[in-house]
Amino acid sequence: MSTHAFMWEGRTRGGGAHKGEIEADTKEVAIATLRQQHIIVTAIKPKPKELRFPGFGGKVSEKDLVLFTRQFSTMIDAGLPLVQCLDILSKQTENKAFAKVLGEIKQDVEGGTTFADALRKYPKFFDDLYVNLVQAGEIGGVLDTTFARLAGYIEKARSLKGKVKSAMIYPSAILFVAVSVVVFLMIFVIPVFAQMFQDFGGALPWPTQVVIGLSNFLKHYILFAVPIFVVAVFGFKQYYRTESGKRNIHRTILKAPIFGPLMQKASIARFSRTLSTLMSSGVPIIDSLDITARTAGNKVLEDAVLASISSIREGQTLATPLAKHAVFPPMVVQMVEIGDVTGELDSMLSKIADFYEEEVDRAVEALTAMLEPMMMVFLGTTLGFIIVAMYLPIFKMGSLIAE
Repeated sequence: MSTHAFMWEGRTRGGGAHKGEIEADTKEVAIATLRQQHIIVTAIKPKPKELRFPGFGGKVSEKDLVLFTRQFSTMIDAGLPLVQCLDILSKQTENKAFAKVLGEIKQDVEGGTTFADALRKYPKFFDDLYVNLVQAGEIGGVLDTTFARLAGYIEKARSLKGKVKSAMIYPSAILFVAVSVVVFLMIFVIPVFAQMFQDFGGALPWPTQVVIGLSNFLKHYILFAVPIFVVAVFGFKQYYRTESGKRNIHRTILKAPIFGPLMQKASIARFSRTLSTLMSSGVPIIDSLDITARTAGNKVLEDAVLASISSIREGQTLATPLAKHAVFPPMVVQMVEIGDVTGELDSMLSKIADFYEEEVDRAVEALTAMLEPMMMVFLGTTLGFIIVAMYLPIFKMGSLIAE
Protein backbone atom coordinates (compact mmCIF):
# COMPACT_ATOMS: atom_id res chain seq x y z
CA MET A 1 0.00 0.00 0.00
CA SER A 2 1.38 3.43 -0.95
CA THR A 3 1.71 6.20 1.61
CA HIS A 4 0.05 9.60 1.37
CA ALA A 5 0.97 12.99 2.77
CA PHE A 6 -1.46 14.71 5.17
CA MET A 7 -1.47 18.23 6.59
CA TRP A 8 -2.62 18.36 10.19
CA GLU A 9 -3.36 20.76 13.03
CA GLY A 10 -3.60 19.77 16.66
CA ARG A 11 -2.65 20.45 20.24
CA THR A 12 -0.63 18.73 22.92
CA ARG A 13 -1.98 17.66 26.28
CA GLY A 14 -0.59 20.88 27.68
CA GLY A 15 -2.71 22.88 25.26
CA GLY A 16 0.07 23.99 22.88
CA ALA A 17 -1.00 24.39 19.25
CA HIS A 18 0.98 22.57 16.56
CA LYS A 19 0.69 21.86 12.86
CA GLY A 20 2.72 19.96 10.31
CA GLU A 21 2.80 17.20 7.74
CA ILE A 22 2.85 13.44 8.13
CA GLU A 23 2.98 10.49 5.75
CA ALA A 24 0.80 7.44 6.35
CA ASP A 25 -1.19 4.80 4.49
CA THR A 26 -4.55 6.30 5.53
CA LYS A 27 -5.93 9.27 7.45
CA GLU A 28 -6.80 6.98 10.38
CA VAL A 29 -3.22 5.69 10.58
CA ALA A 30 -1.93 9.29 10.53
CA ILE A 31 -4.23 10.26 13.41
CA ALA A 32 -3.18 7.17 15.40
CA THR A 33 0.51 7.96 14.82
CA LEU A 34 0.06 11.54 16.01
CA ARG A 35 -1.87 10.29 19.03
CA GLN A 36 1.13 8.14 19.96
CA GLN A 37 3.17 11.36 19.89
CA HIS A 38 0.68 12.85 22.42
CA ILE A 39 -0.90 15.14 19.83
CA ILE A 40 -4.69 15.54 19.66
CA VAL A 41 -5.62 16.14 16.03
CA THR A 42 -8.16 18.93 15.44
CA ALA A 43 -7.94 19.04 11.63
CA ILE A 44 -6.33 16.83 9.02
CA LYS A 45 -6.55 16.76 5.22
CA PRO A 46 -4.58 15.28 2.31
CA LYS A 47 -1.71 17.46 1.18
CA PRO A 48 -2.29 18.94 -2.29
CA LYS A 49 0.02 17.41 -4.87
CA GLU A 50 2.78 19.68 -6.05
CA LEU A 51 3.88 19.97 -9.68
CA ARG A 52 7.26 18.32 -9.90
CA PHE A 53 9.63 17.82 -12.80
CA PRO A 54 11.79 14.67 -13.02
CA GLY A 55 15.14 15.13 -11.34
CA PHE A 56 14.24 18.36 -9.52
CA GLY A 57 13.74 18.38 -5.76
CA GLY A 58 11.67 16.19 -3.49
CA LYS A 59 14.49 13.83 -2.52
CA VAL A 60 17.62 13.82 -0.44
CA SER A 61 20.65 11.95 -1.70
CA GLU A 62 22.88 9.84 0.53
CA LYS A 63 25.60 12.44 -0.06
CA ASP A 64 23.33 15.20 1.33
CA LEU A 65 22.38 13.03 4.29
CA VAL A 66 26.01 12.16 5.12
CA LEU A 67 27.02 15.82 4.89
CA PHE A 68 24.14 16.90 7.15
CA THR A 69 24.91 14.15 9.67
CA ARG A 70 28.64 14.93 9.79
CA GLN A 71 28.08 18.67 10.16
CA PHE A 72 25.40 18.17 12.79
CA SER A 73 27.70 15.89 14.78
CA THR A 74 30.50 18.50 14.67
CA MET A 75 28.19 21.33 15.76
CA ILE A 76 26.65 19.36 18.63
CA ASP A 77 30.12 18.27 19.75
CA ALA A 78 31.18 21.95 19.72
CA GLY A 79 28.36 22.78 22.14
CA LEU A 80 25.90 24.52 19.81
CA PRO A 81 22.21 24.20 20.78
CA LEU A 82 20.11 21.73 18.77
CA VAL A 83 17.78 24.39 17.33
CA GLN A 84 20.69 26.58 16.25
CA CYS A 85 22.33 23.61 14.49
CA LEU A 86 19.14 22.93 12.55
CA ASP A 87 18.77 26.61 11.66
CA ILE A 88 22.32 26.85 10.32
CA LEU A 89 22.11 23.62 8.34
CA SER A 90 18.70 24.45 6.84
CA LYS A 91 20.10 27.72 5.50
CA GLN A 92 23.31 26.35 4.02
CA THR A 93 22.12 23.14 2.36
CA GLU A 94 21.78 23.40 -1.43
CA ASN A 95 18.93 20.88 -1.63
CA LYS A 96 15.79 23.08 -1.42
CA ALA A 97 13.48 20.23 -0.44
CA PHE A 98 15.86 19.13 2.32
CA ALA A 99 16.28 22.74 3.52
CA LYS A 100 12.49 23.07 3.81
CA VAL A 101 12.24 19.85 5.81
CA LEU A 102 15.04 20.92 8.19
CA GLY A 103 13.26 24.23 8.74
CA GLU A 104 10.03 22.42 9.63
CA ILE A 105 11.93 20.06 11.96
CA LYS A 106 13.46 23.10 13.68
CA GLN A 107 9.98 24.55 14.24
CA ASP A 108 8.74 21.24 15.69
CA VAL A 109 11.70 21.04 18.08
CA GLU A 110 11.13 24.66 19.14
CA GLY A 111 7.51 23.72 19.84
CA GLY A 112 8.55 20.98 22.27
CA THR A 113 8.65 17.92 20.02
CA THR A 114 11.59 15.61 20.55
CA PHE A 115 14.18 15.58 17.79
CA ALA A 116 13.48 11.92 16.97
CA ASP A 117 9.71 12.49 16.74
CA ALA A 118 10.30 15.49 14.49
CA LEU A 119 12.46 13.37 12.17
CA ARG A 120 9.89 10.55 12.21
CA LYS A 121 7.41 12.75 10.31
CA TYR A 122 9.64 12.58 7.21
CA PRO A 123 10.24 8.88 6.44
CA LYS A 124 11.34 9.67 2.87
CA PHE A 125 14.29 11.61 4.29
CA PHE A 126 15.00 9.77 7.55
CA ASP A 127 14.34 6.01 7.73
CA ASP A 128 13.54 3.95 10.84
CA LEU A 129 17.20 3.19 11.50
CA TYR A 130 18.11 6.89 11.48
CA VAL A 131 15.21 7.89 13.72
CA ASN A 132 15.74 5.11 16.26
CA LEU A 133 19.45 5.87 16.56
CA VAL A 134 18.66 9.55 17.14
CA GLN A 135 16.08 8.57 19.74
CA ALA A 136 18.64 6.38 21.54
CA GLY A 137 21.17 9.24 21.37
CA GLU A 138 18.65 11.71 22.83
CA ILE A 139 17.79 9.40 25.70
CA GLY A 140 21.45 8.70 26.45
CA GLY A 141 22.56 12.31 25.96
CA VAL A 142 25.14 11.32 23.33
CA LEU A 143 23.75 12.86 20.16
CA ASP A 144 27.23 13.86 18.94
CA THR A 145 28.49 10.27 19.18
CA THR A 146 25.28 8.94 17.63
CA PHE A 147 25.53 11.25 14.64
CA ALA A 148 29.20 10.42 14.11
CA ARG A 149 28.26 6.74 14.15
CA LEU A 150 25.35 7.39 11.78
CA ALA A 151 27.56 9.25 9.30
CA GLY A 152 30.06 6.39 9.32
CA TYR A 153 27.28 3.86 8.77
CA ILE A 154 25.75 5.78 5.84
CA GLU A 155 29.16 6.24 4.21
CA LYS A 156 29.95 2.53 4.47
CA ALA A 157 26.49 1.56 3.21
CA ARG A 158 26.85 3.99 0.31
CA SER A 159 30.29 2.57 -0.54
CA LEU A 160 28.98 -1.00 -0.41
CA LYS A 161 26.03 -0.15 -2.66
CA GLY A 162 28.36 1.56 -5.12
CA LYS A 163 30.58 -1.51 -5.35
CA VAL A 164 27.65 -3.81 -6.03
CA LYS A 165 26.27 -1.40 -8.65
CA SER A 166 29.63 -1.21 -10.40
CA ALA A 167 29.72 -5.00 -10.57
CA MET A 168 26.32 -4.95 -12.28
CA ILE A 169 26.73 -1.91 -14.51
CA TYR A 170 30.01 -2.88 -16.21
CA PRO A 171 28.89 -6.18 -17.79
CA SER A 172 25.48 -4.67 -18.54
CA ALA A 173 27.10 -1.80 -20.44
CA ILE A 174 29.35 -4.13 -22.44
CA LEU A 175 26.42 -6.42 -23.26
CA PHE A 176 24.29 -3.43 -24.33
CA VAL A 177 27.02 -2.20 -26.68
CA ALA A 178 27.48 -5.69 -28.13
CA VAL A 179 23.76 -6.19 -28.74
CA SER A 180 23.41 -2.67 -30.22
CA VAL A 181 26.27 -3.29 -32.68
CA VAL A 182 24.85 -6.64 -33.75
CA VAL A 183 21.32 -5.23 -34.20
CA PHE A 184 22.71 -2.32 -36.26
CA LEU A 185 24.60 -4.72 -38.52
CA MET A 186 21.59 -6.99 -38.90
CA ILE A 187 19.16 -4.18 -39.81
CA PHE A 188 21.31 -1.82 -41.90
CA VAL A 189 24.41 -3.68 -43.18
CA ILE A 190 23.42 -7.29 -43.78
CA PRO A 191 20.45 -6.43 -46.08
CA VAL A 192 22.92 -4.71 -48.46
CA PHE A 193 24.96 -7.90 -48.71
CA ALA A 194 21.79 -10.00 -48.98
CA GLN A 195 20.59 -7.96 -51.97
CA MET A 196 24.00 -8.28 -53.62
CA PHE A 197 24.02 -12.07 -53.17
CA GLN A 198 20.49 -12.31 -54.50
CA ASP A 199 21.51 -10.46 -57.67
CA PHE A 200 24.38 -12.90 -58.26
CA GLY A 201 22.16 -15.92 -57.63
CA GLY A 202 23.38 -19.35 -56.61
CA ALA A 203 23.23 -21.30 -53.33
CA LEU A 204 24.57 -19.54 -50.22
CA PRO A 205 26.67 -21.23 -47.50
CA TRP A 206 24.68 -22.15 -44.38
CA PRO A 207 26.36 -19.50 -42.10
CA THR A 208 25.29 -16.83 -44.59
CA GLN A 209 21.75 -18.21 -44.71
CA VAL A 210 21.57 -18.13 -40.90
CA VAL A 211 22.75 -14.50 -40.69
CA ILE A 212 20.43 -13.32 -43.48
CA GLY A 213 17.52 -15.18 -41.87
CA LEU A 214 18.17 -13.44 -38.54
CA SER A 215 18.48 -10.12 -40.35
CA ASN A 216 15.11 -10.58 -42.08
CA PHE A 217 13.51 -11.59 -38.80
CA LEU A 218 14.79 -8.45 -37.01
CA LYS A 219 13.79 -6.16 -39.89
CA HIS A 220 10.22 -7.44 -39.86
CA TYR A 221 9.67 -7.87 -36.12
CA ILE A 222 11.89 -5.27 -34.40
CA LEU A 223 8.93 -2.88 -34.05
CA PHE A 224 6.97 -5.60 -32.25
CA ALA A 225 9.92 -6.35 -29.98
CA VAL A 226 9.98 -2.84 -28.48
CA PRO A 227 6.42 -2.85 -27.03
CA ILE A 228 6.87 -6.47 -25.94
CA PHE A 229 10.04 -5.46 -24.09
CA VAL A 230 8.27 -2.49 -22.45
CA VAL A 231 5.36 -4.69 -21.36
CA ALA A 232 7.79 -7.31 -20.01
CA VAL A 233 9.69 -4.70 -17.98
CA PHE A 234 6.43 -3.25 -16.63
CA GLY A 235 5.16 -6.73 -15.73
CA PHE A 236 8.45 -7.53 -13.99
CA LYS A 237 8.25 -4.33 -11.93
CA GLN A 238 4.67 -5.04 -10.93
CA TYR A 239 5.60 -8.59 -9.93
CA TYR A 240 8.61 -7.30 -7.98
CA ARG A 241 6.36 -4.98 -5.97
CA THR A 242 4.46 -7.96 -4.54
CA GLU A 243 5.82 -9.69 -1.44
CA SER A 244 5.95 -13.12 -3.09
CA GLY A 245 7.48 -11.70 -6.26
CA LYS A 246 10.23 -9.87 -4.42
CA ARG A 247 10.95 -12.96 -2.32
CA ASN A 248 11.16 -15.25 -5.37
CA ILE A 249 13.40 -12.84 -7.31
CA HIS A 250 15.76 -12.34 -4.36
CA ARG A 251 15.91 -16.10 -3.80
CA THR A 252 16.74 -16.63 -7.49
CA ILE A 253 19.47 -13.98 -7.40
CA LEU A 254 21.10 -15.58 -4.36
CA LYS A 255 21.19 -18.92 -6.21
CA ALA A 256 22.72 -17.42 -9.37
CA PRO A 257 26.17 -18.91 -10.12
CA ILE A 258 28.15 -15.67 -10.46
CA PHE A 259 26.18 -12.84 -8.88
CA GLY A 260 24.60 -14.96 -6.13
CA PRO A 261 27.68 -15.17 -3.84
CA LEU A 262 28.34 -11.46 -4.37
CA MET A 263 24.79 -10.49 -3.38
CA GLN A 264 24.92 -12.80 -0.36
CA LYS A 265 28.15 -11.20 0.89
CA ALA A 266 26.73 -7.72 0.35
CA SER A 267 23.54 -8.63 2.24
CA ILE A 268 25.49 -10.12 5.16
CA ALA A 269 27.71 -7.02 5.32
CA ARG A 270 24.67 -4.70 5.37
CA PHE A 271 22.88 -6.83 8.00
CA SER A 272 25.92 -6.95 10.28
CA ARG A 273 26.74 -3.25 9.93
CA THR A 274 23.15 -2.17 10.57
CA LEU A 275 22.62 -4.43 13.60
CA SER A 276 26.01 -3.49 15.06
CA THR A 277 25.31 0.23 14.70
CA LEU A 278 21.89 -0.05 16.34
CA MET A 279 23.03 -2.23 19.26
CA SER A 280 26.16 -0.17 19.98
CA SER A 281 23.90 2.92 20.15
CA GLY A 282 21.75 1.35 22.87
CA VAL A 283 18.73 0.25 20.83
CA PRO A 284 17.22 -2.97 22.32
CA ILE A 285 18.02 -6.12 20.37
CA ILE A 286 14.39 -6.87 19.44
CA ASP A 287 13.91 -3.37 18.03
CA SER A 288 17.34 -3.56 16.38
CA LEU A 289 16.46 -6.81 14.63
CA ASP A 290 13.10 -5.46 13.49
CA ILE A 291 14.71 -2.34 11.98
CA THR A 292 17.55 -4.38 10.47
CA ALA A 293 15.07 -6.72 8.80
CA ARG A 294 13.10 -3.85 7.26
CA THR A 295 16.25 -2.17 5.94
CA ALA A 296 18.00 -5.38 4.80
CA GLY A 297 17.29 -4.87 1.11
CA ASN A 298 16.89 -8.63 0.60
CA LYS A 299 13.60 -10.41 1.26
CA VAL A 300 15.22 -13.79 2.02
CA LEU A 301 17.46 -12.28 4.68
CA GLU A 302 14.58 -10.15 5.99
CA ASP A 303 12.43 -13.27 6.51
CA ALA A 304 15.30 -14.99 8.33
CA VAL A 305 15.86 -12.04 10.68
CA LEU A 306 12.14 -11.59 11.43
CA ALA A 307 11.88 -15.32 12.19
CA SER A 308 14.73 -15.00 14.70
CA ILE A 309 12.86 -12.37 16.74
CA SER A 310 10.28 -14.84 18.07
CA SER A 311 13.08 -17.28 18.99
CA ILE A 312 14.95 -14.59 20.94
CA ARG A 313 11.75 -13.67 22.80
CA GLU A 314 11.60 -17.32 23.88
CA GLY A 315 15.06 -17.02 25.41
CA GLN A 316 17.29 -18.36 22.64
CA THR A 317 20.51 -16.68 21.54
CA LEU A 318 20.68 -14.93 18.15
CA ALA A 319 22.98 -17.57 16.66
CA THR A 320 20.46 -20.40 17.16
CA PRO A 321 17.71 -19.15 14.80
CA LEU A 322 20.22 -17.75 12.30
CA ALA A 323 21.79 -21.21 11.92
CA LYS A 324 18.48 -22.50 10.51
CA HIS A 325 18.75 -20.27 7.43
CA ALA A 326 21.16 -21.01 4.58
CA VAL A 327 21.59 -17.31 3.79
CA PHE A 328 23.87 -17.04 6.87
CA PRO A 329 27.19 -18.87 6.36
CA PRO A 330 28.49 -21.06 9.22
CA MET A 331 31.30 -18.59 9.96
CA VAL A 332 28.78 -15.80 10.59
CA VAL A 333 26.71 -18.01 12.88
CA GLN A 334 29.78 -19.06 14.88
CA MET A 335 31.03 -15.49 15.27
CA VAL A 336 27.57 -14.33 16.38
CA GLU A 337 27.51 -17.17 18.91
CA ILE A 338 30.89 -16.08 20.28
CA GLY A 339 29.58 -12.51 20.51
CA ASP A 340 26.52 -13.73 22.41
CA VAL A 341 28.64 -15.68 24.89
CA THR A 342 31.18 -12.90 25.48
CA GLY A 343 28.60 -10.13 25.63
CA GLU A 344 30.27 -8.26 22.76
CA LEU A 345 27.78 -8.98 20.01
CA ASP A 346 27.88 -5.45 18.58
CA SER A 347 31.68 -5.55 18.31
CA MET A 348 31.61 -9.02 16.72
CA LEU A 349 28.98 -7.90 14.20
CA SER A 350 31.18 -4.94 13.28
CA LYS A 351 34.07 -7.34 12.57
CA ILE A 352 31.78 -9.51 10.43
CA ALA A 353 30.73 -6.42 8.48
CA ASP A 354 34.37 -5.38 7.94
CA PHE A 355 35.25 -8.88 6.72
CA TYR A 356 32.36 -9.16 4.27
CA GLU A 357 32.84 -5.62 2.95
CA GLU A 358 36.41 -6.64 2.08
CA GLU A 359 35.02 -9.84 0.55
CA VAL A 360 32.68 -7.75 -1.62
CA ASP A 361 35.71 -5.68 -2.73
CA ARG A 362 37.59 -8.80 -3.78
CA ALA A 363 34.51 -10.35 -5.40
CA VAL A 364 33.86 -7.24 -7.49
CA GLU A 365 37.50 -7.09 -8.63
CA ALA A 366 37.47 -10.81 -9.51
CA LEU A 367 34.13 -10.51 -11.29
CA THR A 368 35.29 -7.53 -13.33
CA ALA A 369 38.55 -9.29 -14.24
CA MET A 370 36.63 -12.41 -15.30
CA LEU A 371 33.78 -10.72 -17.18
CA GLU A 372 35.94 -8.37 -19.25
CA PRO A 373 37.66 -11.09 -21.34
CA MET A 374 34.44 -13.13 -21.45
CA MET A 375 32.47 -10.23 -22.91
CA MET A 376 35.27 -9.44 -25.36
CA VAL A 377 35.33 -13.07 -26.51
CA PHE A 378 31.54 -13.04 -26.89
CA LEU A 379 31.58 -9.81 -28.89
CA GLY A 380 34.53 -10.93 -31.03
CA THR A 381 33.02 -14.35 -31.74
CA THR A 382 29.63 -12.89 -32.68
CA LEU A 383 31.03 -10.21 -34.96
CA GLY A 384 33.57 -12.65 -36.39
CA PHE A 385 30.82 -15.13 -37.28
CA ILE A 386 28.81 -12.40 -39.04
CA ILE A 387 31.83 -11.14 -41.00
CA VAL A 388 32.87 -14.64 -42.07
CA ALA A 389 29.29 -15.49 -43.02
CA MET A 390 29.12 -12.43 -45.27
CA TYR A 391 32.49 -13.00 -46.93
CA LEU A 392 32.07 -16.71 -47.65
CA PRO A 393 29.86 -16.08 -50.73
CA ILE A 394 32.30 -13.41 -51.92
CA PHE A 395 35.18 -15.88 -51.71
CA LYS A 396 33.02 -18.45 -53.54
CA MET A 397 32.20 -16.00 -56.30
CA GLY A 398 35.85 -14.99 -56.60
CA SER A 399 36.91 -18.61 -57.09
CA LEU A 400 34.22 -19.13 -59.72
CA ILE A 401 35.34 -16.03 -61.62
CA ALA A 402 38.97 -17.20 -61.44
CA GLU A 403 37.98 -20.51 -63.05
